[in-house]
Amino acid sequence: MVALLVAMILALLRAFLGPGLYNRILAINNFGTKTVLFIAVVGFLFGRPEFLDIGILYALVNFVATVAVLRLTHYKELLSGSGSKGGE
Repeated sequence: MVALLVAMILALLRAFLGPGLYNRILAINNFGTKTVLFIAVVGFLFGRPEFLDIGILYALVNFVATVAVLRLTHYKELLSGSGSKGGE
């Protein structure tokens, strides 16, 4: 559990200090994956197998949110670059 917490803290640091937008999105996705692992480990250590269901639900939400943010950034790039098509 301690190793997962350290990895989660490092992922958050990368998210706040990352050099670019996509590196920050990847760090947040990495943090979500570590959170799912943490929930699974806590459920195993405390004998609560229903925590796995919570972890799976969190993984699905993390995946959908990551795809939504990536699509949003893609559309923002398209809209901001639409005025400079290079002589068309």
